[in-house]
Amino acid sequence: MKNNIFINKYVMACAISIVIALVGYICMNSLPIEQYPNIAPPTVRVSTTYTGADANTIMKSVVQPLEEAINGVPDMTYMTSSASSSGDVSIVVYFKAGTDPDLAAVNVQNRVTRATAMLPADVTKVGVQVFKMQSNILQIGALRSVDGKYDDDFVANYIDINVKPRLMRITGVGDVMSLGNTYALRIWMKPDVMAQYGLEPNDVFAAIGGQSFVAATGSLGAQSENNYQYTMEYKGTLKTIEEFNDIVLRTSDGGHLLHLSDVADVEIGAMSYSFVSNIGGKPGTIFMVFQAPGANATEVNARINNLFEELKPMMPAGLEFVKLETSDDFLYAAIGNVVETLIIAIILVILVVFFFLQNFKATIIPSISIVVSLLGTFAIVSLAGFSLNILTLFALVLAIGTVVDDAIVVVEAVMAKMENGISDARQATREAMSEVSVAVVSCTLVFMAVFIPVTFMPGTSGTFFTQFGVTIASSVGLSCVSALTLCTRRKPIR
Repeated sequence: MKNNIFINKYVMACAISIVIALVGYICMNSLPIEQYPNIAPPTVRVSTTYTGADANTIMKSVVQPLEEAINGVPDMTYMTSSASSSGDVSIVVYFKAGTDPDLAAVNVQNRVTRATAMLPADVTKVGVQVFKMQSNILQIGALRSVDGKYDDDFVANYIDINVKPRLMRITGVGDVMSLGNTYALRIWMKPDVMAQYGLEPNDVFAAIGGQSFVAATGSLGAQSENNYQYTMEYKGTLKTIEEFNDIVLRTSDGGHLLHLSDVADVEIGAMSYSFVSNIGGKPGTIFMVFQAPGANATEVNARINNLFEELKPMMPAGLEFVKLETSDDFLYAAIGNVVETLIIAIILVILVVFFFLQNFKATIIPSISIVVSLLGTFAIVSLAGFSLNILTLFALVLAIGTVVDDAIVVVEAVMAKMENGISDARQATREAMSEVSVAVVSCTLVFMAVFIPVTFMPGTSGTFFTQFGVTIASSVGLSCVSALTLCTRRKPIR
């Protein structure tokens, strides 16, 4: 211990402690904050719609071909399927923990493409959507009409056009789901009138498809002697109710035309009439905002709230945002309790140390050791890719009782040497450290060995408790460094 750099270069020892604390403080402010660590396995959802089909038909013609194509995708564990009588199809594919969700979505998309040729034509027209599912909900909000001037369909359509695109552009937002009906063109056929003309629904579908489409109409004057060439324009798909009413279904020999308005009622209605949405008795629509992996929940919620404030002056009169639930409600309550426990534990440890050492100056060293080791732990948590959550904070609470042990052992050994007649603090520290260094390091390794095996637990539990074990082990390990760097003084501790 004669050439111990921490004893001979006490300024550098203090500088090391300051650097550890400073780096840890910087990393603490940059850590993503969430209530629980993200341990849910990556999931990919495949959805489509087969309008007019019953659940049994959907299972045979849509779900079964998709399941056979998706089955066996790399890193897949299992999948679940559901089909409703309204024609909705949903297949959720679960993957192993740690699988890249973007790569998983691409692999599933490739498998779905193979099965597209085996799906009914009505399904391929609608399309099959493949997207990542987000599990962490940042906010559950709603937009409602306070005065009842607008119905829930208008509110849902307003969210899809003006609110959802802005939310999706916020950094940290993974997905936005609106639980409402948007506008759709509804054609209500009259069966009795169609029977009189001998028409079937397929005749109406064929007439709409033949008169409402997008086409390249070409150009005029390409091979003529004219100096100009004109590109022809076609109005494309029909857009207004009047245009759909004028669709011709049949012509007679006398020149009479049978229009769509003669056998059906055309109107702008809702996409679905399966439910009605009300918020506090007023027409409205609920929407959910999901968190992107690794995002800071509190910062993203602040950006979302700022966006709502920006949108308020531009909204139609009578519309207002309602915040139903936010992750900050649970996050601040849970983390606040843990931080309170953390502070109380630090105070109790300092009081206990002062009670037994009966020396204020000697009590400062273990107290500083707690601060340095806990702040330094945040740097390791950041390097490991963890977040600041209840589990990591709880690990810090448990680590307080162990991180102070090393500093107490060193201080107690130095004080014992000085009370036995050694007046020089450096000499007393050298002799004390020559006796307790091995004990300090070995005790630190024992403490770390208790918690490190937790990080190697298999399955989801191992993924969950990895943050717990690494946080405690790193805190205890840094306590050894803090004890060695902070327990050097020029003057005796008396």
